[in-house]
Amino acid sequence: MTMDKDGRNEETRQAALKELHGLRHEGAELGGALSATAKRMASHFAGDNERDPIELWGKRIGRGLSLIGFVALAIYLYAAYLK
Repeated sequence: MTMDKDGRNEETRQAALKELHGLRHEGAELGGALSATAKRMASHFAGDNERDPIELWGKRIGRGLSLIGFVALAIYLYAAYLK
């Protein structure tokens, strides 16, 4: 393990630079990043990885209700404190 003059680990620095490089190429296009995020969100709310139909629909209903609750809370807080 080598340390540079700032006391940082050179391996950590190289790993961070590699990660930044990867993020630049993945997120180069804003539309692509938003599209990927939307797909991940849709997959999450759909509960695609469940095999049991009851668990699948339970997750879908629960996640849908939590989304509705979040939007309702956001509207309430906006109306109560920002208007």
